[in-house]
Amino acid sequence: MATSYGALCNDFYVNQKLALKMDLPQDRETILHMFDQVRKAVPAMDRFRRYDGELALESKRERDYRWLALRRTSIRSGHVNPDSLDQAYDLHRLLLEVAPYHLTVSPLDVDYVELLYGFDLECKANHDEVIYEALLANGPMGRLLKTANLPEAKVLDVQPILGLTLSKSGDLQAYFEVKTRTRSRRGSSKRFSHEPISLFLTVRKYGPIHQVDELMENFDILRENLEALAVDRFVPDLLTPIARQITSGLSG
Repeated sequence: MATSYGALCNDFYVNQKLALKMDLPQDRETILHMFDQVRKAVPAMDRFRRYDGELALESKRERDYRWLALRRTSIRSGHVNPDSLDQAYDLHRLLLEVAPYHLTVSPLDVDYVELLYGFDLECKANHDEVIYEALLANGPMGRLLKTANLPEAKVLDVQPILGLTLSKSGDLQAYFEVKTRTRSRRGSSKRFSHEPISLFLTVRKYGPIHQVDELMENFDILRENLEALAVDRFVPDLLTPIARQITSGLSG
């Protein structure tokens, strides 16, 4: 099972994003050389792909899956179902080490770096109704969507995003997000019946930085806060109530 978090969901992943203010270089030699350096460090990442607005280096799409993506103003990476958190962190640290030098990223160019834990939960029921019952039904906001006096009404969109600052200056921030996938324009859930509910915990550190080596220091700050928030807040107060509601619906 992938990490202790893998036991709590169907898929667990750790993603990173380095957001930049200027466009990345697009010349062929620069990009291929960096991708080759990553491939040498992580031999499983040997599939080069081109998507709309994105160049990607990926491993084979199995349960344990790693990827790197270059977009116009960002460098993204992820590890799905890693054996350990340290294994996932290794890929992200590697990118913070090699990308600035291969892609000529200046300290002035850094907008922010963020680290994310993602949890996918299989759910065949209406996703938004599950989130409503798990998080809102018994509180003041839940009364906004009470449908007892509206026989044809149903819950349509419940995707909370909550954020907080973790530093006095506001440059360190955390976000709790729920992503449902059961909505068409008319509220139909059939189209997304096999898609999961996704829960995200993100910690973001804004610049400026004075030298690119500070990216590694910022990574450790992100990691420490992410791990603490996951244990103290995210799992008990967001993931567990939603997972319990999914399970009760299956058994009901």
